[in-house]
Amino acid sequence: MSKIRFVGLDVHADTIAVAVAEPDGEVRALGIIPNRLESIRKLVTKLGPAKQLKACYEAGPTGYVLYARTPGRINTARDTG
Repeated sequence: MSKIRFVGLDVHADTIAVAVAEPDGEVRALGIIPNRLESIRKLVTKLGPAKQLKACYEAGPTGYVLYARTPGRINTARDTG
């Protein structure tokens, strides 16, 4: 069984809503964190090793800032549609 956790991030200027899909298929909302570098680092640390995380967020001004703040921390896929 894969150990990859899929993380959905709804990025706003001041906050990020976070949800995770577990390897067993369970999907749950984790809540809302401040859109601050320290909060993002804590989230990634809490969720596990970076190579076991895949995150998705909307491509746009706030998503780009998130991407720029987290190079190499998590595998990312941006929604460009």
